[in-house]
Amino acid sequence: MVQIPVLIARAIPLLHQAAADKPGLVRVSVPCSLRDGALLLDWLAAQPLYPQFYWRQRDGSEEAAVCGSVRTFRDSRQARDFIREHNEPELRIWGLNAFDQMTLEAFGTLDSLLFVPRIALIRHAGNAELVVYLCSDTSLRDDLPLALAALESLCAAQPLPVLRANVTDVHHQPEKEAWCDLLRQALDAIARKAFEKVVLARRTTLTLDAPLNAAQFLAASRQVNHRCYHFMLALAPEQAFLGSSPERLYRRHHLTLETEALAGTVGSGENDAQAQENARWLMNDGKNQHENLLVVDDICQRLQGGAETLDVMPAEIVRLRKVQHLRRPIHATLLQEDDADCLLRLQPTAAVAGLPREPARRFIRDEEPFERGWYAGTAGYLSLHRAEFCVALRSALIQERQIHLYAGAGIVAGSDPQEEWLEIESKAAGLRTLLDNDAG
Repeated sequence: MVQIPVLIARAIPLLHQAAADKPGLVRVSVPCSLRDGALLLDWLAAQPLYPQFYWRQRDGSEEAAVCGSVRTFRDSRQARDFIREHNEPELRIWGLNAFDQMTLEAFGTLDSLLFVPRIALIRHAGNAELVVYLCSDTSLRDDLPLALAALESLCAAQPLPVLRANVTDVHHQPEKEAWCDLLRQALDAIARKAFEKVVLARRTTLTLDAPLNAAQFLAASRQVNHRCYHFMLALAPEQAFLGSSPERLYRRHHLTLETEALAGTVGSGENDAQAQENARWLMNDGKNQHENLLVVDDICQRLQGGAETLDVMPAEIVRLRKVQHLRRPIHATLLQEDDADCLLRLQPTAAVAGLPREPARRFIRDEEPFERGWYAGTAGYLSLHRAEFCVALRSALIQERQIHLYAGAGIVAGSDPQEEWLEIESKAAGLRTLLDNDAG
């Protein structure tokens, strides 16, 4: 990676040149080179600026590490309007959208925590750049000292230590007996036709013998959980929400949108032969196929009125470290470039909430013994012509010596509570097994 002092020296004159005595937003970009294997997460973890956001596309083609904030938005409509107002094609606003409205002490009640970063290091299609933003409602010149101070605070990347953590206590919400009771309630509601499907989740709280560094935990996950999006929103080194999710909510390029139905699960198996046998079973299992097609139908219905064409691709198997999923890609041509509208239509999908969406969400709010917060929301970015969000699954909330792990299962007629418990155990294991000396 190019030395940080060199990048700072290149950026400073560009910032001075851009700092006119007028309001607005300016994006200053300095191309840089990243050697093979250079890790943006290591760089981000060394920086003193917060909030921090890390995002890596699941095929590895795009990666971003951003820090500091010049504008923060509490919902996607505010972010969309800001993008349209400034009409900067390369401006990207990063962050999370919650499953339901939530409250954060530093930000109040919000639907999203999206922000224009002060500084971003971005890698895309073999190219890399350091980006610095100037932004002011009165004078860009007034914002210049803050931008220069942020640049001067940048540090060189430091290799993240190997993750070491001892679990001293494990607590599930709900525990197994209560989980089975909850699922029987859901199955009764399905039998009464209150809804066709509901996705119920469990939160597992692990207490550790020492505070956990969020970036270390995500680095350990990224090393073993392949074919996943990796994301992290950190407000402090030991206060963050992060995850390694296999599911795309959507990717948009101008009016072209790609989304998917990811629903239906089986274990990966202990070897390739067992994995192939499990995959064949999943592809032919009526219950899992029905669950997946419910999600397909819901996505297609929600895009009606916002898209002029819709194409559903054949089903395929996605093999992960602990589980395999049934996935059907869906392609659409939108009527307008509007990410707030896309998020409103698609989040949450039937794969994380249920169907019909609103009765399923009411059941979740009333019956789940915890608030989901960021879990089952979305993580990613929006911009004028491009956007991409993943669903915030296989995720964790880190609060110093506690880590909350989340996993869910889709419940339809015929679901078995014992089997669904084993499914969420497998899903949670993708992150839980990263910790040594597990007490549970």
